[in-house]
Amino acid sequence: MPNKRSGGGLTGIQQAAKFLGVSVLSGAVLAGIALPAVGALGLAAKGTVEGFDTIPANLKTPPLSQRTTILDSEGGKIAVVYSRDRTVVPLEEISPYMQKAIVAIEDARFYEHGAIDLKGVLRALNKNAQSGGVSEGASTLTQQYVKNVFVEEAGDDPDKVAQATQQTLGRKIRELKYAIQVEEELGKKKILENYLNITFFGQQAYGIEAASQRYFSKHAKDLKLEEAALLAGVVQSPSRFDPVNDSEEATKRRNIVLQRMADVGDISQAEADKAKAAPIELKVSRPKNGCITAVDGAGFFCDYVRKAFLADPVFGKTRKDRLKIWNRGGLTIKTTLNPQAQKAVQQSIKDHVYQTDKVATAVTLVQPGTGKIVAMGQSKPYGFGKNETQINYSVNHGMGGSNYGFPVGSTFKPFLAAAALEQGKPATQVYPSPYKMPYPESISTCSGKPWVNPGGKQTLENENESEVGPYPLKEAMALSVNTYFVQMIGEIGMCPILEMTGKLGVVQGNGDKMPELPSALTLGSTGVSPLNMANAYATFANRGTYCTPTAIESITTADGKSLEVPQTECSRAMSEKTADTINTLLRGVVDSGTGRQAGLQSRDNAGKTGTTDFRKNAWFVGYTPNMSGAVWVGSASQQVEMVNITIGGQYHPKVFGGGVPGPIWKDAVSGALVGQPAPPFNTVHIPDPPKDKDKDKDKKKPGDDKPGDEDPWPGISIPPDLIGGGNNRGQGNGGANGGNWP
Repeated sequence: MPNKRSGGGLTGIQQAAKFLGVSVLSGAVLAGIALPAVGALGLAAKGTVEGFDTIPANLKTPPLSQRTTILDSEGGKIAVVYSRDRTVVPLEEISPYMQKAIVAIEDARFYEHGAIDLKGVLRALNKNAQSGGVSEGASTLTQQYVKNVFVEEAGDDPDKVAQATQQTLGRKIRELKYAIQVEEELGKKKILENYLNITFFGQQAYGIEAASQRYFSKHAKDLKLEEAALLAGVVQSPSRFDPVNDSEEATKRRNIVLQRMADVGDISQAEADKAKAAPIELKVSRPKNGCITAVDGAGFFCDYVRKAFLADPVFGKTRKDRLKIWNRGGLTIKTTLNPQAQKAVQQSIKDHVYQTDKVATAVTLVQPGTGKIVAMGQSKPYGFGKNETQINYSVNHGMGGSNYGFPVGSTFKPFLAAAALEQGKPATQVYPSPYKMPYPESISTCSGKPWVNPGGKQTLENENESEVGPYPLKEAMALSVNTYFVQMIGEIGMCPILEMTGKLGVVQGNGDKMPELPSALTLGSTGVSPLNMANAYATFANRGTYCTPTAIESITTADGKSLEVPQTECSRAMSEKTADTINTLLRGVVDSGTGRQAGLQSRDNAGKTGTTDFRKNAWFVGYTPNMSGAVWVGSASQQVEMVNITIGGQYHPKVFGGGVPGPIWKDAVSGALVGQPAPPFNTVHIPDPPKDKDKDKDKKKPGDDKPGDEDPWPGISIPPDLIGGGNNRGQGNGGANGGNWP
């Protein structure tokens, strides 16, 4: 049959006639022209007009997705993130060559016709009829812009993208109606500007500015003739005419554009010939997208900012709403990250722990009184390669951290002490503190049903046999005497500690509340994140007022509008007297206790060491009146025992919280505070108890060790039965050592 192709379906003439019918029909309807019967073209005019009239009158143009720039607290760039790499620029910042090239090749009569080019439709009809297929389209630049709007609105949803680009009669009619609206409302120049900013140029570049930067590493306003022609040619098929991967095809297409520019009189033939002879000279800038490109090791902080945005209802009612805003981009996010502090953290990490070590370190610094996260880094960089990771060891699992956090050891003891002081225990409290003892027979809980230790089976020990009481609180804290604090929890019960940790925002790494277990609430057998610990200790520095952590200071949209951002919320967690007492106690830790290697010489500072089961985790959490920081060292898999181990090129027979994390903290905080004020703590006088010379002569005292000794008890071996305790996820009930060493 002459009117059918061998493969079935309409002939080229019939397809072109149908296309012509749709175009003419739609254009005529919009122009208010009465239509003759068009049955000969295979279209029902009445049905088409009725369908056309049901299309909404206004085209909703979504904001174009653009780059989001994340800045530090001083305005320096941390990273650029985007779902689509695009920077919107006005027409005057686009090379005139580019404007002429895109019009010449895509819609040469752009300035002469309305939204629909009937002359172009007839030309396309003729050529397509001759070729027996569809060799030339007739969409105007305005129609193409409208289609791109549909695609932009679809975002990354593949089904919506397919609907926006499908070759159907309904989509074509909708596109035509909106093209008329756009022509009437925007005018030619604005349409051209919008088109050049919305269209895809390949190589992940959306819009002419991003394309110019990607292929030539220059601004769109600086494009030369041959460069503009090359980019104009890419638009028709970004994969086929990709100059990076197929220079020959791209050159052919560029030369077609140049000739077309000459044919329509935009340039002379001589200019076209000269440009055709020029080789393609690319200067490709590879995409630099995402937190992996962050400066000064701030990739994890960058990722934290993103997760904080997506988690906070202040940016949208649902996560889907917030994700839409984030993917749209165009934001300038000023964060709390202090560049000096971040550099100091990274340098300290580099000096003390190597990327290739068996263990890693994570360091987080927080500003007391504001909750601002000023630095965040770790020795395993943000990435996908060997000895790299995307797990942020500094934060809870819900914010990209490990599943459970890391057991904190004796760094938990100040929370217990603060709870006891709030319950009325004096700062001079003395307990017998034997070398070894069972957990109390029973310990009260919040539920009223006591925790019990049947037959005294669960026991714990101090670090060495010379640690025998009685001890007062000051000495017990400086030496981190386990049995002292177990006796303390036996007296006050577990509920006051849970109330205190609740006020301090301390939760397990998986986000759950602290478990009501003696080993967890006394000796830190439960996993917590470094950020959580640093922020809780900042409460002591802030004289008892807790402030929620925050990473975002301000957000500005692409059009200069300021978005509301979450503010830190501060509340009193303990009395000033209690906080001042803890500050006094923890000063003793760095002055003459287990944290001497972390002590700062030039300013008031305080802190606590912690080492856990089998030396799988070592901590130092410390602070000055204007900076709080937590340092964790260990294996993320919790499989490495830090005994006879080399870390950062230095051999350690046994790792203690004061020996490896302590110096990391010292260098990081010292560097972060260079040039900053050195305010003093508010301290209290804690009198020493009367001396019993006979009992004290063999007892270990703060300061007995030589300064600089890594092991506070040199020469003492650790018996195998000492190593035990609750498991690293805080699910056990304590054991030989309850998951803790100093």
